[in-house]
Amino acid sequence: MPDITHGLPILALVAVLAYLLGSVPFGVLVTRAMGLGDVRAIGSGNIGATNVLRTGNKLAAALTLVLDAAKGAVAVLVARAALGEDAAQVAALAAFLGHIFPIYLRFKGGKGVATFLGILLALSWPVGLASCATWLVAAFVARVSSVAALMAAALSSLWLLPFGQGQLLFLVVILTVLIYIRHAANIRRLKAGTEPRIGRKTGT
Repeated sequence: MPDITHGLPILALVAVLAYLLGSVPFGVLVTRAMGLGDVRAIGSGNIGATNVLRTGNKLAAALTLVLDAAKGAVAVLVARAALGEDAAQVAALAAFLGHIFPIYLRFKGGKGVATFLGILLALSWPVGLASCATWLVAAFVARVSSVAALMAAALSSLWLLPFGQGQLLFLVVILTVLIYIRHAANIRRLKAGTEPRIGRKTGT
């Protein structure tokens, strides 16, 4: 963990602002803006890029992926520039919580993978790139988005070591645990052999 150099009121304000940014449901906004309907009524009902892809619109999925990652990255970068590393880590956690429990959607949000990767890229770009590469390799091999997500999250803590980012370990472990919790249904389907593959328009 970084040294705590700011008081609770300042860090609480950072957390609230980052949470509100993280809560912006880009999957819902993008699909509506592109005339694709409400993504929550499609496939799994999730607001993330994987479920947006089930609309058959790759551009919408790509925009959702980039924007969900960007909101996590922006929260971290702005907090770091304004206040420092303690605020950056608080912003990272709050933005992630905003995505998976968004106030704008009655706390029913996404699974956090894109936002997680955006956060990692902002906190430490080598760790972020390594985690993105892990996702891509796992997705290419398994052709299942949840497998790629779980692998990227699980290995992210290990990637901290060669890049000398041990101060991020506590935060990254917390985010990884939350990703696994959010993927509980996917894990059950993986065990049952019923998890849909990347690109399918239907499924849960």
